[in-house]
Amino acid sequence: MRIVFAGTPGTAVPGLRALTGAGYDVVAVVTRPDAPSGRGRRLRASPVADAAQELGIEVLKPSRPRDEDFVARLTALAPDVCAVVAYGALIPEHVLAVPAHGWVNLHFSLLPAWRGAAPVQRALMNGDTVTGVTTFRLVPALDAGPIHRRLRVPVGTDETAGELLDRLAVLGADVLVGTMADIEAGLAPVEQDDEAATTAPRIEVAEARLDWTVPAARLARTVRGTSPHPGAWTLLEGRRFKVLAARVDDPASAGPHPGALAPGCIEADARHLWAGTGDGALELVRVQDFGRRAMSGADWARGARPALGARFDDGGREPA
Repeated sequence: MRIVFAGTPGTAVPGLRALTGAGYDVVAVVTRPDAPSGRGRRLRASPVADAAQELGIEVLKPSRPRDEDFVARLTALAPDVCAVVAYGALIPEHVLAVPAHGWVNLHFSLLPAWRGAAPVQRALMNGDTVTGVTTFRLVPALDAGPIHRRLRVPVGTDETAGELLDRLAVLGADVLVGTMADIEAGLAPVEQDDEAATTAPRIEVAEARLDWTVPAARLARTVRGTSPHPGAWTLLEGRRFKVLAARVDDPASAGPHPGALAPGCIEADARHLWAGTGDGALELVRVQDFGRRAMSGADWARGARPALGARFDDGGREPA
């Protein structure tokens, strides 16, 4: 079976490697054009383009998937199916019709849950304890096509969105290979239940701002769900302060605990940094102050020596 693979970030590479490793004929890779990266903002190829070059596979980098030259080349390649993992661009309907078996997407949720650009982030922010991966046939409607395969995956207690996405990318690669076998065997996909659908729009930076008046558990989920991008943040003296890792303080556990803290108020000892929330304390395990490197909350507290009564978000000024 002839396959064209479409993907861009590092999370798509396991899928590409799994298909080639399983012996499928990947005749070309489609990826986003080279983009500025790093301090020098030099143009760099995507991780998928780098992997394809290593594997000796033709790489196509259309500005838009509707470009005539790209559509002509895709048609000439005559793929039986196009496999998609985090490509990053919408495929027009007339291009969806080029391969005989359509475009099959690997999505990082249990569809119809969390249709959209940020399924892993939304699942964690929602407090889901189980998520998964789904392969489905692309249709013009967002993530609404019929399902080939699904795999349920438990969510780790402290797992961040970045960590979970990396794990799902590896597990999903095997699901993608199995889906290709299903297509070869003539197994038809099953329609989704649209009434059960939930949406997962992209996480905006403003949405990652921590509201210290809400419960600590919700704040911890926001930190996990927005790590590493865009990153949970708050304000300290009008400047942006990132919270990279956090855990809910359990007063029943052994060890030191803060006193009663008003929302956003800071307390620290030699090994801990806490902030008050709407229902208790949140331990700030790893943080990054404006213009400084990331460090443990305790190290930051020792260096910054927050004054008694210091408070996150005090005054609500815009970040520097």
